[in-house]
Amino acid sequence: MRRSALVVAVIVALILPESADSAGLGPRPVEVGRVAGLQDILLRDGAVLVRATSGDYQIVALPDGKLGLAPVPPAEKTPIPSDIIPHSAIVPGVHDIKAVWLAGPTGRYDHGVLGDAIEAAALKVETGAGKILSYQLPSYAVFEDLTPRLADLDGDGRDEIVVVRSSAGAGAAVVVLGIRDDKLDLIAESQAIGLSHRWLNPVGAGDFDGDGRKEIAVVQTPHIGGVLILYRIEGRRLVEFAREAGYSTHAIGSTVLGMAAVLDLDGDGADDILLPDQTRSELFGIGYVGGMLRVFWAVPNPEKIVTSVVVSDVDANGVPDVLYGLSDGSVWMLPR
Repeated sequence: MRRSALVVAVIVALILPESADSAGLGPRPVEVGRVAGLQDILLRDGAVLVRATSGDYQIVALPDGKLGLAPVPPAEKTPIPSDIIPHSAIVPGVHDIKAVWLAGPTGRYDHGVLGDAIEAAALKVETGAGKILSYQLPSYAVFEDLTPRLADLDGDGRDEIVVVRSSAGAGAAVVVLGIRDDKLDLIAESQAIGLSHRWLNPVGAGDFDGDGRKEIAVVQTPHIGGVLILYRIEGRRLVEFAREAGYSTHAIGSTVLGMAAVLDLDGDGADDILLPDQTRSELFGIGYVGGMLRVFWAVPNPEKIVTSVVVSDVDANGVPDVLYGLSDGSVWMLPR
């Protein structure tokens, strides 16, 4: 057995003993290129862009059939709301919400793990009709997040918003908001972690159990043991139905929150989760099978993952590929 394969097998056995027998090496990573000052990888209008700390962008491309990076001109700057928090961005919607953003910069919660000590006191949306709605938090709470996530969680054709709310007494919880009766309202929330300065990072929404309804995945305390948790919406509560420790989707002080992806990795029709382990040097493909979380493949990497994990069909074969970047500036793709 190669040394890298042995390391993966040991890590899987330590993290998920019951899953170790069925886990194996996943797709072999292919290096796309290297970027000095690699900051993040993102999707823009269907293209995969690699961003450097200099502000320059490169595009992942297949010129003449050879995978590589090509420079692209910077995108035109679009107007942003004056009350948006630093390091954040407007997130476009596809149903009843045109755009959503985190607003009301405040320093009243002194955790500071997301790049600075500024958090959001409010969440704002622009509706499809152009109306601005706001959800304000009480003085003891903040939205400890940078990127609201939009998904139609209940299948009613409306956007719901998944975001992190934190308070000095209880720490972080995941909350779901949406437009109801022409106002922005709290739809459901999880139980808070229970300790101040304890954070969680949402992975995303997907149909993980194959029942036709979407659930929510988060990594709780990604810097301390990293517990992957799956939640279902039951009434006004997010109810946990699966958990497993040993993962991380964030580095303290980083503004990159997207180090995970939701996609169907094994073609069974249910969504799976792709995310790093606690060292952020291994990528694990995880599914919810037989009432429990199971690792079915793992991918070793020579350095720590530092960028978002992005899903896009780069080679146009009808199956989405996976892209991510490492601490040495290298950009990698898992071809599928």
